[in-house]
Amino acid sequence: MADVRRIAYQGEPGANSHIVCAEHYPDFEAVPCASFEDVFAVVEGGDADLAMIPIDNSLAGRVADIHHFLPASSLHIIAEHFLRIRFDLVAVPGATLDSIRTVHSHVHALGQCRRVIRELGLEPVISGDTAGAAREVSEERDPSMAAISPPMAAELYGLDVLRKDVEDEDHNTTRFVVLAREPQRPPVGQGPVVTSFIFNVKNLPAALYKALGGFATNGVNMTKLESYMVNGEFTATQFLAEVDGHPEEPGLARALEELTFFTTDIKLLGVYPASPARADAAR
Repeated sequence: MADVRRIAYQGEPGANSHIVCAEHYPDFEAVPCASFEDVFAVVEGGDADLAMIPIDNSLAGRVADIHHFLPASSLHIIAEHFLRIRFDLVAVPGATLDSIRTVHSHVHALGQCRRVIRELGLEPVISGDTAGAAREVSEERDPSMAAISPPMAAELYGLDVLRKDVEDEDHNTTRFVVLAREPQRPPVGQGPVVTSFIFNVKNLPAALYKALGGFATNGVNMTKLESYMVNGEFTATQFLAEVDGHPEEPGLARALEELTFFTTDIKLLGVYPASPARADAAR
């Protein structure tokens, strides 16, 4: 029997990252890791084949830690997946909406579920992880404690769902990227493709404007551009960019060539199929 392939994610079993692993890689063993740094290390060291990493959330914005790990990592983006984030209010069997007094979850989840917290008059308690909050409530066996967690966590830890879909906004979506040790560039002309890369601009007047001009003149759609300070220096800026298209297509090839004239270095992070969710969101 062949060895089971493994996919690493940050968080405890039942976390949203675990859910997206189960949805898209059901034949892989999902490996929980305590930190993003651990996820990268597990894959780079060969103890897992893939990493599932959240990179953006429609409400909270970019996942800051990831953008610091990507430039230094030897891993390559090979896929993207979008997950509609759902949170349930969960508690131990026998607990009711009248018995609960505190609600535990990650700080972002608590902030995204303010309406139900206010309605029920609950005291929010910050936990390190949404799934970890469910585990903590399960271990305490206290009917006055509740957790806001993903549906999978309630199942894993034997909790009852007191109220489903308690998030304030129904468009809460997280984009995940899948990382591997080797690139898996799709062929040209076989569907929509995303190209992700980072670059540093030269210290010249209007360097960024000139660097981006090639994408406009070559008809390349840039879907992401984010800046970061390098080594804490206000004068050194790195940019993460994502564009529609394949580097071997003439328009993008010309744009990337023009980019080299105004940058000190460019690193290709990945060329990968665009998720169908992109087209759905644009409708």
